[in-house]
Amino acid sequence: MGPGGRRATLDGVPENHFDEPIAARYDDDLADQSAPETLAGMLDLLAELAGAGGRTLEFAIGTGRVALPLAKRGLHVEGIELSEAMVAQLRAKPGGTDLPVTVGDMATTRVDGQFDLVFLVFNTILNLTTQDEQVACFQNAAAHLRPGGHFVIETIVPSLRSMPPGERFHVFHHGPDHTGVDEYDVVTQRATSHHYTRRADGWELTSMPFRYAWPSELDLMARLAGMDIVGRWADWDRSPFTADSASHVSVWRRPEP
Repeated sequence: MGPGGRRATLDGVPENHFDEPIAARYDDDLADQSAPETLAGMLDLLAELAGAGGRTLEFAIGTGRVALPLAKRGLHVEGIELSEAMVAQLRAKPGGTDLPVTVGDMATTRVDGQFDLVFLVFNTILNLTTQDEQVACFQNAAAHLRPGGHFVIETIVPSLRSMPPGERFHVFHHGPDHTGVDEYDVVTQRATSHHYTRRADGWELTSMPFRYAWPSELDLMARLAGMDIVGRWADWDRSPFTADSASHVSVWRRPEP
């Protein structure tokens, strides 16, 4: 899952899953996904949707993995991020102090002005662990968009088709230094992503809750927020989305009057 990880506690205050230890190693853990050649397709699409000099807002901006190279393309980039530790990592990078970032919950936090593009990548919509929170996130995105502006989400397609009936666990990655296992509850659509990572002093287990949602459910959330689907691809390379796609990049648009 991406930055902005949270869930509501009993008193309604979001719980931050990206504390100082995780924030400190976040960029190292995602080094392969931060390489220029890996980000190129993403940045191309986001810049195209924002338009020349467009105003963009990233929900769960994290350490600036995407926002900083996007800003280098001449866009005005702002962010919302729940974790102050992640924002501190962003601020320590070249150009990191130039990006306006508001600390808060991406489902409810508002910033001033309207934007040409709002985006939320790396499965982070799933860090909102109730349907109501996910609906609120879409509404928040629409509220920030100018008429004609776009909202972009990158997220996984649930892996349930690959699991035998009655099975709850799906191994989504297995390597010498990391094994990832998703644990599903098909009744509630709640799940937990378990990460077993080799560190210098041994193996570490990190578990994070999420709520999976199908593409059609996200489309309904967009409609409730007054937006229409205008594009969906299997990846940032804009390859066709099919029944076998493991992820999707989806684009919705706030209609013009």
